[in-house]
Amino acid sequence: MSANNAINEIMGQFLDRSISRRSFMKALGAIGVSTAGISSIVKSAEAVERGMAPMKARSFTGTGGQLIVEQMKAAGVKYLFTNPGSFEVGFLDAFLDQPMQLILCLHEGIVVSAADGYAKVSREPAFTLVHVVATAQSLGQLYNAHVDGTPLVVTAGMRENESFSDETVLAARPGWDLKDITRQFTKISWETRDARAIPTQIRRALKVATTEPGGPVYLAFSEGAQTEKNVTALIYDRENFIIPNEISPNPEMLKEAAKSLLAAKAPVMWLGDQVTKDGACAEVLELAELLSIPACDYLFPFVPGIFANFSHKHPLYAGPYNAQNGDLVLALGFNYSTTLPGNFRYGMKDDTPMICISTSADSIGRVNPFAIAMVANTKLAVRGLIDSIKSMATEARIKEIAASRKGQEPDFGKKSATIKKENVGLSPIHPDELAFVMDKELDRNCILVHEYQQSSLQFFNFGAGENEKMLVSNKGICLGWGTGAAIGAKIASPDRQVVLNIGDGSTMYSAAGFWTMARYEIPVLTIVSNNHSYDSVRKSDVMYNGRMKAANRFTGTILDNPLIDFVSLAKSQGCEGIRVERASDLRRALKRGIEATRAGTPFLIDVEVARTGPGADSTWFQKFSVAQSRKKKI
Repeated sequence: MSANNAINEIMGQFLDRSISRRSFMKALGAIGVSTAGISSIVKSAEAVERGMAPMKARSFTGTGGQLIVEQMKAAGVKYLFTNPGSFEVGFLDAFLDQPMQLILCLHEGIVVSAADGYAKVSREPAFTLVHVVATAQSLGQLYNAHVDGTPLVVTAGMRENESFSDETVLAARPGWDLKDITRQFTKISWETRDARAIPTQIRRALKVATTEPGGPVYLAFSEGAQTEKNVTALIYDRENFIIPNEISPNPEMLKEAAKSLLAAKAPVMWLGDQVTKDGACAEVLELAELLSIPACDYLFPFVPGIFANFSHKHPLYAGPYNAQNGDLVLALGFNYSTTLPGNFRYGMKDDTPMICISTSADSIGRVNPFAIAMVANTKLAVRGLIDSIKSMATEARIKEIAASRKGQEPDFGKKSATIKKENVGLSPIHPDELAFVMDKELDRNCILVHEYQQSSLQFFNFGAGENEKMLVSNKGICLGWGTGAAIGAKIASPDRQVVLNIGDGSTMYSAAGFWTMARYEIPVLTIVSNNHSYDSVRKSDVMYNGRMKAANRFTGTILDNPLIDFVSLAKSQGCEGIRVERASDLRRALKRGIEATRAGTPFLIDVEVARTGPGADSTWFQKFSVAQSRKKKI
């Protein structure tokens, strides 16, 4: 009898209750199923067993808006991130006096980024409501969520442009639909005109957003659908439509992958952000230490990963993707082509074999061909690899293999902790010293929400351990994400310090978020690195090596004259702050900010930081005065 037939026979005995759960697990172990495999099969069997019972549904009669709210509650939604308008009245009227919490944001971009931050930290889908065609104002942050695969349900009111006149205020233009605005940045977009369909549409939206690979969806409700009365529909609980991400790896492919890892002389792991999403960081660390495999992760100044998927201070941490000395690449947890190192080979030779494991079949082999591929949950797959390796080789043999790779580990972690003396004690403060001091003063396990492209990330003690800082960022790098994301992160994890590490340019895209922090007493510590410049743009100008570099004048990059007073800007919205210009005052300011957030209030520190690199001394901007160009002083 084949292994699959044996498993099916044992599962049949469990489902018809011929054997107990304990006997079921013993029987699977007896035919050679790994620990990870047993866990996965048991969960599948229990899911089937639950599915054999009648599904619990309840009938509800009310307005279309009430149907929205009832299905949200049944799905376990806790927060509604919103910037509402007049044409969402049916939804908002039904939301009144509900157990869910409304989080009001003052711009649609902040709404979506706040939901994005919440989903990334809580690992739960987030629910938003934006205003009709003002949906377009959220697109930059919807793009970020799309690139990162964040499970968001973005809803909006909708004005009809085909029922009477196609020239309707705040409606899609003639011949177009509201869903056309979001189509390229969502997994799918819908419009709902029939109130009876509302619960089905919401369930479908949550299901599609959360099914791997995750991502945002868009759902617009017509005015008529929201306000229609005496509508009856069925409401289902979350477990009846949201699919758990428990995709089991192929057992035979696991064995082949384990053999390859044992045989390789210099394997290297490349880690994608699904490692953290799947809760697989501990298993990845265990695998790395078991066979002494260096692990590469994102750590780029312009495009960091969403998360730090490996301890950045661990001896096996190898920094950014690199395979120059590797003879095997194990690529774990990559979703979407934008996140898989494909367009660049990072030193990987043409004949270097690659083992790919991801929940996204579309990402695997899209650019770089693979030797072995598995569509699977990263945590289950890595646990299966560890079990397979231990079943194939003795403990002594495993230690021998690991020892043979000792001394090949890069020294990235140790080098990254070294700060140059010439970068200490300056005014303006060097970005290296700011990051170095932040790492020392902030909680060891704080959540660092990162939107500062010139930050010295290598100084932070990032990782997934209890005493390591959690990095939360985005790979879309469309500015305006950080303030909202920090709001969502703190809502998702109120008992953990949340610090927003943001640049001055990014802050001005989303400064209205300080009002939301103050309104809901969201104690985020915001650290604005203020160099009065779009410094990343200036560095790109330098790299172009054209007329701007030769003249040391860079078009549209300087942000002073007038200087932006971030402390007053935050204070005008109810958020206190302090400005720091000298390195000697930095620790004192951080302590003050930490005390304020521990007391339950948000706080901002405006840090004067130095511009770095060629052209940093340039303060030129193209001067222009409308006042001076007047012929009349009016």
